[in-house]
Amino acid sequence: MAELPLKQMPKRLLALSLLYAAAAVSGLIAKQGEIFCILTLLMVVAILARQRAGLWFLRGYTLVQLALVSLMPFILDQGSNVSTGPNSLNLGGMELKLSDYAIFAMLILLSMVQVWLAFTPKVAQWFKRTQSFNLMQ
Repeated sequence: MAELPLKQMPKRLLALSLLYAAAAVSGLIAKQGEIFCILTLLMVVAILARQRAGLWFLRGYTLVQLALVSLMPFILDQGSNVSTGPNSLNLGGMELKLSDYAIFAMLILLSMVQVWLAFTPKVAQWFKRTQSFNLMQ
């Protein structure tokens, strides 16, 4: 009986998938952007199942986030005309206040890591799955 060769999932892709899953679950718990959170969870499932659609979804998600990050200088230039969102974070009863620039810097760093990860050949090889319709294997 022939066995299919199993490759290990790249650790960076696993870490990014866990980050996406945690963000989606927290969004569902907070009841904000439910459809977006469900789509993100579907993307994580497709990544774990090595589906080609998972790779396309990951790359599309990355390009959309890169486009939004590209608009950040424009958003920062608007000043008080645009609400940029909360700038405080509560962790374990300790409140951290961050400037908008620090939050945007973290988002830019995350998007750079996503672009680097989504377009590497090692990640693309993870999604190459041989299709076999042989039921006896």
